[in-house]
Amino acid sequence: MKNLLDSTITDFDFLKTLIPQKPPFVMIGEMKHYSEEKVVSGFVVSKENLLVDNNHLAAPGLIENMAQTVALHTGYKYHLLQRPAPTGYIGAISKVTIHELPEVGEQLVTTVNILHDIMGITLVQATVASQHTIWASSEMKTALAK
Repeated sequence: MKNLLDSTITDFDFLKTLIPQKPPFVMIGEMKHYSEEKVVSGFVVSKENLLVDNNHLAAPGLIENMAQTVALHTGYKYHLLQRPAPTGYIGAISKVTIHELPEVGEQLVTTVNILHDIMGITLVQATVASQHTIWASSEMKTALAK
């Protein structure tokens, strides 16, 4: 799982081209690691985020952050192939565990491990953490549109 990035990608305009979501619903801020089997994103929870409630990112925001990190992996893979990324859809979310809700200002690091990727169907395991806390985890199955 060697990181194929020379350095963390922080160019927000470029990152937005890799995922289908658009502001104000973008919940990734950087790409820290990319390999065929893994992607790691970073994201700072802001008070302007649509899924912040009572100064905390709500559970759907954590799930959306995981899903956008999966999309980031697909988008960057197609970028490397110099092809437009197809639209993807969440087919299933399972084994969701929300341990705590992060506060505004928290730096989230989301790690997605690709378990299986066959014919446009991808099964992943995702974890959202920060320096001392695991916030959430899940498994997701995504499918690419034909």
